[in-house]
Amino acid sequence: MITYQDACRVINDSRAEAVAVTTMTQTKYWNQISNEPSLDVGIANAMSKASSVALGIALGDEDRTVLCLDSDGSLLMNFGSLATIAGMAPRNLFHFVFNNGIYSITGGQPVPAPGVEYAKVAEACGYVSAHRFDDIESLDTALPGILSSPGPVLIEIIVRGEPQTEGVDQTWESNARLPRQLLTLRKQLTGVDDWGSGGPYI
Repeated sequence: MITYQDACRVINDSRAEAVAVTTMTQTKYWNQISNEPSLDVGIANAMSKASSVALGIALGDEDRTVLCLDSDGSLLMNFGSLATIAGMAPRNLFHFVFNNGIYSITGGQPVPAPGVEYAKVAEACGYVSAHRFDDIESLDTALPGILSSPGPVLIEIIVRGEPQTEGVDQTWESNARLPRQLLTLRKQLTGVDDWGSGGPYI
């Protein structure tokens, strides 16, 4: 079984100039190793929405690879995004699902459907390809080739459950973090550093 830390390390090793959209526990580990914070977006206080945000970014900049580091618990809350992503068919989107069968961020409660095989579901929805890994060596070997193939691709990673004990970071400051990250990313991708007259929530 793969650890969060090892999975994030291997993904980061093949990242190049990709945008990374992360959620919950994946954000914690990704932030420890990422050397491109201006290309990172952490969806900490919008559980389940990482795949939707990643899709929007992928459609907005089709020349930029987008990595979505999702989780089984989050994806189950937004399962329809698999069909939406497949229907929009972004060739630059690579959807990683960290599957541990629990809600790590809230203490380790089991997800309601722990037996779902997300790679099979993605293929059934119409993803170009899907892969499933339960050892780090296989993931490390296969990932460069996967990332050079057309998307959308789902990569399911069987990870060891690591229930968190510090609770969810749900504060005014944490809620303000996502708009700031999106502003930074927009500037990085487009050179524009303001939201225009509509403000940051349009």
